[in-house]
Amino acid sequence: MPTTTETTFPRVLLQHAQQRPERPAYREKYLGIWQTDTWKQAADNVRKIACGLASLGFQRGMSLGIVGDNRPHLYQAMLAAQSLGGVAVPLYQDAVAAEMVYVLQDAEVQFAFAEDQEQVDKLLEVSDQLANLHNVFYLDPRGLRNYDHGHLKPIEELMELGSQYNAAHPEFFDAEVAKGQSTDVCVILYTSGTTGRPKGVCQTHASMLGAGRGACEVDSLNDQDDMMAYLPMAWVGDFLFSMAQCMASGFTVNCPESRDTVSADMKEIGPTYYFAPPRVYEGLLTSVTIRMEDAGRIKKSMYDYFMGVAARCGADLLDGHPVGMTDRLLYALGRLFVFGPLRNTLGMSRIRVAYTAGEAIGPDLFKFYRSIGVNLKQLYGQTESCAYACIQRDGQVKYDSVGSPSPGMEIKIGENSEVLVRGVSLLKEYYKRPDATAEAIDSEGYFHTGDAGVLDNDGHLRIIDRAKDVSKMASGKVFAPKYIENKLKFFSYIKEAVVFGADRDFIGAFINIDFEAVGNWAERRNIPYSGYIDLAGNPAVSKLVSDCIEKMNRELSGEKMLGHAQISRFLVLHKELDPDDDELTRTRKVRRGFVEEKYKPLIQAIYGGLSEQFIETDVRFEDGRIGRVSATLKVLDVPTFALQKEAAA
Repeated sequence: MPTTTETTFPRVLLQHAQQRPERPAYREKYLGIWQTDTWKQAADNVRKIACGLASLGFQRGMSLGIVGDNRPHLYQAMLAAQSLGGVAVPLYQDAVAAEMVYVLQDAEVQFAFAEDQEQVDKLLEVSDQLANLHNVFYLDPRGLRNYDHGHLKPIEELMELGSQYNAAHPEFFDAEVAKGQSTDVCVILYTSGTTGRPKGVCQTHASMLGAGRGACEVDSLNDQDDMMAYLPMAWVGDFLFSMAQCMASGFTVNCPESRDTVSADMKEIGPTYYFAPPRVYEGLLTSVTIRMEDAGRIKKSMYDYFMGVAARCGADLLDGHPVGMTDRLLYALGRLFVFGPLRNTLGMSRIRVAYTAGEAIGPDLFKFYRSIGVNLKQLYGQTESCAYACIQRDGQVKYDSVGSPSPGMEIKIGENSEVLVRGVSLLKEYYKRPDATAEAIDSEGYFHTGDAGVLDNDGHLRIIDRAKDVSKMASGKVFAPKYIENKLKFFSYIKEAVVFGADRDFIGAFINIDFEAVGNWAERRNIPYSGYIDLAGNPAVSKLVSDCIEKMNRELSGEKMLGHAQISRFLVLHKELDPDDDELTRTRKVRRGFVEEKYKPLIQAIYGGLSEQFIETDVRFEDGRIGRVSATLKVLDVPTFALQKEAAA
């Protein structure tokens, strides 16, 4: 197989179709039944879609929009565009129509694939702002029978056009694929836009395939592996796993029936390779915790005992470290009675490699999964580095780091502790933004990540916070909000947190509770509630959150670097922070400046010494309507602790 630097995604696809034609490339659960595309079928579908697009005028250099849940035909549509020298532009499927306009306009999208009626409706809603968008193709025809089909076609019709075009021009497709260069842009992925308009990150075939091959080499991934594709296609992580690593290794990409059935579908497929952001692992553990709290006394006692065994030796066994015979026997019993059934419940019975990235993951959460035999590791990167800057190798897993540089990558620490990255997976440029490209990549070829971090003695990277968010308190001591927020989110009852303290005398916090976990906690204590606002405002819930913060403060007091950064006052927000309300990005990162401005009265209440504050807030419902919610929020004090001797030294 040609090296990464001289090949493209379509060429690799055709090679798989020759080398393993009957191996499954994609599976999709549709109407309760798993449908399979072999590598040969996938290549044939890509040929038909590409020829269909060409027959309608799609040419080299054009952009193809993709919006919908993870579907084999959508991945194949991206490969079809790349076969013709085009560029794939995936969009977030949960974005509202108005958010899509900017990306579609900026990327000059003329052709688009939409999964179903919901996504078609979004495109039609803003069609008057999209003069260049001439053709929209849909996968699911339900609800679309009476639509104006002038520029709207089912994918079957497009593929039929492609079959006819291929029959009339049998050498066309292969000739177009042969024209492709590894330095061609294969995808434009838009950044989350936490501080402004999203930027289009142009990644080439060489950069993406380089990242895919390097990651596969680290974990010896091959065509016998299975992975579950359920994360947004517009996110770089999905492109790395479901496209780049799939093409690099030949493993099977499995698409669940819907986002709501992922857990059940995982149990049926039993993936060997898995990726999820920390919030998904937190949610899974929360569901386990809730179930065990409701379990009988004997079952709960057995769970608690064997989880103690797992905490003591599970991670050591996974890493091949020496463990005493007694613990080995106890762990084997635990695997039989607890760990095995638990992994099966989580859909992780066959997983041999699992990853997390995007946010920090709590040590306790990390240890939990590794202790029950799930080989959970971390990787680190940005859209601009194909999410491939650092990766943890087997036997070198540290809970407080994101690993060492990935194969073909270099890391160094610049001014203000900023992490700088260069290597095989770096972006080519920001689309139509030479100014931003020049600002982000220095004269030595290093990309400035904007993250603050340190390298330990083993060359492993530890991320502290966003460099721009690291500031000082009024006392002159370091304030790193993300570090504190992540520690808070390690508690199962806390879903989101925003902390404040720059240039201030003490640290305050907004808290979002986890509605499912806290709701279950309340029900077991016969605490009535009618919804999120009612539950969040309950004094018992405030005490529950206060206890979590107090525990975090006590733990922080033992840390040398940030032991002073303990929370003194907090409030529980009356609504969940939401991407639809512009408080979070689509990748669920806090838009800190927006939140500070929107909830300024609450911040003033925390730092003005008030005990409560009335707030009325606009919210956007799923159908686009704007409503208002209001509540009087209690501002509570929480104990802080003197620095422990080791931290103060």
